[in-house]
Amino acid sequence: MSTSVIGFDTFLDVDMRAGTVVRAEPFPEARKPALKLWINFGEDIGTRKSSAQITEHYTADDLVGRQVVAVVNFAPRQIGPFMSEVLTLGFADGDGAIVLISPHGSVPDGARLG
Repeated sequence: MSTSVIGFDTFLDVDMRAGTVVRAEPFPEARKPALKLWINFGEDIGTRKSSAQITEHYTADDLVGRQVVAVVNFAPRQIGPFMSEVLTLGFADGDGAIVLISPHGSVPDGARLG
């Protein structure tokens, strides 16, 4: 798989921030197994919602209090009855299940990757 080259300014257009999961619930209405997340990105951005297909490695109880990384400047997307406002980021493991990206240490909610 080859990747295309982008300019640094294009990279800067993608706003990736750290936030803390403050609420998480199962999302039984989703077509694929998913969880509903409410993530606090600090005072400037506030709490945003995300639908995440991460049920292979996580339960709702596992996630509250955990810091994650999400793209906060994509347009919101309707997922069934739930409006997903941010894209929570992760990598696929060897079986294709998503493993969340998290800061190695605690960082302020809303800290920008860059």
